[in-house]
Amino acid sequence: MFDIRAIRDNPDAFRAAFERKQKGLGDVVSHMLDHDAAVRKAVSDKQEAEAARNANSKEIGKAKASGDDALFEQLRKEVADAKDVIEAAGEQEAAARAELDNLLYGTPNIPMPDVPEGEDEDSNVEQHQWGDPTKRQGGRNDVQDHADLGAGLKNAIGQPLMDFEAAAAMSGARFVALRGQLARLERALASFMLDKQTLENGYEETNPPLLVREEALIGTGQLPKFGEDSFQTTDGHWLIATSEISLTNLVREQILDADKLPIRMTGHTPCFRSEAGSAGRDTKGMIRLHQFNKVEMVSIVRDEEEGLEELERMTKCAEGILETLDLPYRRMLLCTGDMGFGARKTYDLEVWLPSQNTYREISSCSYCGDFQARRMSARWRPAPSEDNAKPKPEFVHTLNGSGLAVGRTLVAVLEIYQNEDGSITVPDALRPYMGGLEVIS
Repeated sequence: MFDIRAIRDNPDAFRAAFERKQKGLGDVVSHMLDHDAAVRKAVSDKQEAEAARNANSKEIGKAKASGDDALFEQLRKEVADAKDVIEAAGEQEAAARAELDNLLYGTPNIPMPDVPEGEDEDSNVEQHQWGDPTKRQGGRNDVQDHADLGAGLKNAIGQPLMDFEAAAAMSGARFVALRGQLARLERALASFMLDKQTLENGYEETNPPLLVREEALIGTGQLPKFGEDSFQTTDGHWLIATSEISLTNLVREQILDADKLPIRMTGHTPCFRSEAGSAGRDTKGMIRLHQFNKVEMVSIVRDEEEGLEELERMTKCAEGILETLDLPYRRMLLCTGDMGFGARKTYDLEVWLPSQNTYREISSCSYCGDFQARRMSARWRPAPSEDNAKPKPEFVHTLNGSGLAVGRTLVAVLEIYQNEDGSITVPDALRPYMGGLEVIS
C-alpha cells in the first residue's frame, strides 16, 4: 500500500516506477489522483457546509427572539440546505475513498532500482550456482522421478510410502499421503531446518495460527486481489497460503521500540493453496500441491538500509540448508514482472532436480519495504534524542523467505540421493533426526 500524499507530491516518479513493474501500470497514478481530488473536494464541501450550518444555527435563535420571521425562515432554509450538502458530500467522499482505497490496496509494490526489467521468468538474472548438478549422492545415473521412487518404496503390508491414489480418493487431485520412513524423512527435514534457523541463524521459533481473518490477508497483500488463490472457511476465516501471513501479522497495529528490532521469526506450518490458474502444470508428484509444509522466515526491520542487508542475510540462511544437505542450487534475482505482489526485491533459490534436468524453485526471499507495514499499521519509534524527546513513529520494513519448502526439499533429496535399487541414502545431516537410519529401502 502507498501513501497517497507521496504520490500526490511525486506523481512522475511513481508513474515511472509502476511502468517498470508492468507496462501500462503507470496510468493508475492518474486514477489515484482523480479519486484523491474527489475525496478532498467532498471533504472541503462538507466542512464548508458544516461551518455554515453551525453559524446559521446560532443566528436562528436570535432571529426568532427578535421577531424577524423573514430572517428566521431564511436561516432555517440555509441550515436545511447545508444539511443536504453535508449528506451528499459525505456520500461522495465515501464513494471516492472506496475507489481510491481499491487502487491503493490493489496496486503492486514498486521494484528497487537494481531489479532487472522484464515481463516473466525469462528476464530473471542468475547470481550464482552452488554444487555439481551431475553428481548423484546415491550413485544412480538412471534417474527416476520422485513420484515413481516414492510409489516404489513400500511399507510392511505393501502400501506405497508416497501414496497419491489414496490421497486423491479422499481429497481429490494434488494431495499426497506419506507413510513410514518417508513421513519421518519429511519430519526430519522440517526439524533440521528449524534447528538450523533457530540455533545457528538467530530466528525465534513461532507456532502461529493456520486460520486467520480477512484483515490478516489484506495486511500481507493476498487480499483483496488474490482471494481465488486461497481457501476460505464457511465462517469467514482463511487458511494460510504461507505462514508469512501469520508471522508478519504478529506485529500489526503495534508501535515497536527501536531496541526490539530487528525481529526474526521462523515457523513450520502446513500451507494451503488453491493453485487457481495452474491447470496442467506439475500435475504429477509433489511439486505443486494444495497442501504442503514449509519452514518460513520473517524479519521485521527499521528501514530500507537494514532491509536490504537483511535480504542478503536471509537468503544465505536459506542457502545454508541446501549446502548442508549437499543439494545443488542456483540463486536468481527476479525481474520486475516475475516478483510477487508485495515485493520490492526478490531472490529465488532453485534446486536441481535430475529427473527434470532443470532447476526448480525451492525458496523465495523478498524485501517488501514498508508496503505491508502500511496495510497492517505496524510501526516503530526511534530512540529519543536531545533534539527530539519523543520521535514520531515510522513504519517498519518487512521481509519473508522460505527456509525451505519442505516437500520440495524432500523431492530433491529423493532424486539426488537415490540408489540403483530404488532405495534412498539418508543425507548425513538428517541421520540424527532419523534415529541413525542410513538408507530408506
